[in-house]
Amino acid sequence: MTARKNDLEDADLTVAGADPSLYNEDLAPLPASKRTWGWFAIFNVWSNDIQSLAGYTLAASLFITAGINGWFVFAAILLSGFIIKILVDLSGRPSVKYGFPFPVLARASMGVRGAQFPAIVRAVVAIFWYGAQTYFASTAISLALNAILGRPGGVEFLGMDWVSWLSYVLASGMQVLLFLGGIERIAHFLNIAGPAVYVVMIALLVAIWVQVGAELPQAVGSVFSRDEVTGWAAFSAFAGVTGTMVAYFAAVVINFGDFARNVRTERAMRFGNLTGLPLSLALFTFLSVFITAGAYLLYQDGQGEPLTNPADIVGLVDSVPLTVLAAVTFLVATLGINVVANFIPPSYSLSNINPAKISFRTAGMITAAAGFVIGALWVAVISTIGLPKFVDTLGAVLAPLYGIIIADYYFVRKQRLNLHDLYSTSHVGAYYFTSGWNRRALVAFTLAAVFSVLAVWLPQVAQLSGFAWILGAALGGLFHWLAMRTFAVHTSDADR
Repeated sequence: MTARKNDLEDADLTVAGADPSLYNEDLAPLPASKRTWGWFAIFNVWSNDIQSLAGYTLAASLFITAGINGWFVFAAILLSGFIIKILVDLSGRPSVKYGFPFPVLARASMGVRGAQFPAIVRAVVAIFWYGAQTYFASTAISLALNAILGRPGGVEFLGMDWVSWLSYVLASGMQVLLFLGGIERIAHFLNIAGPAVYVVMIALLVAIWVQVGAELPQAVGSVFSRDEVTGWAAFSAFAGVTGTMVAYFAAVVINFGDFARNVRTERAMRFGNLTGLPLSLALFTFLSVFITAGAYLLYQDGQGEPLTNPADIVGLVDSVPLTVLAAVTFLVATLGINVVANFIPPSYSLSNINPAKISFRTAGMITAAAGFVIGALWVAVISTIGLPKFVDTLGAVLAPLYGIIIADYYFVRKQRLNLHDLYSTSHVGAYYFTSGWNRRALVAFTLAAVFSVLAVWLPQVAQLSGFAWILGAALGGLFHWLAMRTFAVHTSDADR
C-alpha cells in the first residue's frame, strides 16, 4: 500500500517538457520514494548550524555588548529560537509538498527568470558567510598546530602568519571533500558531529565548574552586565539580541526548502525544527555562556574583556592533548554549519542561473573559490565592522526576500502552485510575468531592503536595529501582497 502511494506521489511530481534553462536533476522535484530524512536529520541540520565557533562567538559577544542582565540575554536568545522555528516551518512546507529547492519556489513570486535575483543575493550572502566560517574553522586547526609546534609565529600577511594560512587552506580543502561526498555523506557527518560537540562542551564546562565553584551561576548574571541599562533602553537591548540572533539564521531561514525537500513528512520537519531550534539553541547558549563566564573567572581573574572565541579560551589551558581534542571538536562543529548553511544553498542558487551548464557540483566549486577569497580577508578587513553588525547587515538584505516569498505562497497563491509552469518559459505560463520577471516583486524588495539596511547602519533609527530583520520581512511581504492585489493570478487544473 505504501509503495503504491509513493508511486502516485512520484507521478504527481513528474515534470514533462521542462525548459532546459530552468531544469536539471538537482532542481527537479524530489519524489517521495527518494526522500530519506526524518526528524533527526533536521535536528542535526540545526544543531550543526548552531554549534560553530562563529555561533559561540556571536552568543558570547551579545552577552558582553547588550548591557542587560545575562539571564535576560539568555531569554532573548531562546525567544529567537521559537521565532526561527515558526519562520522555517513556513518556508519548508512548500518544499516538503512539492520536493523542489528554494530557487524553484522563488520563481512563483519573482518569475521564472526573476528568481535568479533572490538566488544570486542568497548565494552572495552565503559566500560571505562561507568565507567567514572557513576562517573560524581554520582557527581551530591553528590552535592545535600552535599547541604542538610551540607557537612558531613568523611574518604575517593579511593579519595571519604561516600557521594560520596553512590552517586556512586545510579547512577549505576539508570542506570541499565533504561537499563532494554528496548529501547523504553530509547527513551522516552531521549525525555524528552534532552529538559529539555537545559531549566535549559539557566535559569542558564540568572541568571549569569544578574549579570555579558555586559562584559560576551568579557570574553569568553579573559578569556580562557591568553597564546594565534599564527602562526602554533595556527593552531595546532585549529586542536587539533577539533580532540579531534571528538575522544570524536568516540565510538558512530563507532557503530552508533546500533541506526540507529531503524530509519524508511535514510532521517530521516540524518536530525536527522544534528539537533542533529552541531546545538545541537553549542548550548550546547555556554551555557557551557558562564556559565563557567560568573561563573569565578562572583564567582571566575577572579582568579585562571576557574571551568570546572558545579557541582562545582553550588556548589558555596548559594541556596539549586537551587543546588538540577541543580543536578537533570545534573544527567538526564549524565544518558542519558551513557545508549545511553556506555551501549547499549557493550551489543550488548558482545552478539555477543556468541549469544546463552549471551543475550542483560546479556551483559548489565556484562557491568554494569565492568564499576562499572572502575568508582570507576576514582578519584584515571584514572583522573590523564587528560580528553582530556583519550578521545584522547580511540578514537585512535577505529579510525582504523571505517576506515576499512567504506572502506570495500563502496569501497570493493560497498554497497552490502549478508545478509544470515553474519549469516553463511559455509566455502564457503562470510565472512568466514580463519576460520572466515580476517587476512588482522587485519594487517590493527594493523598498523593504532600503529600510532594513538603513535600520542597521543609520544612528537616527538605531532603536529599530533590533527589529531590522523582522520589519524588513514584514514590509517585503506587505508591499508584495499590495502590489499583487491588482494582478490576475493564473490558476489551472494543474495547480495543486
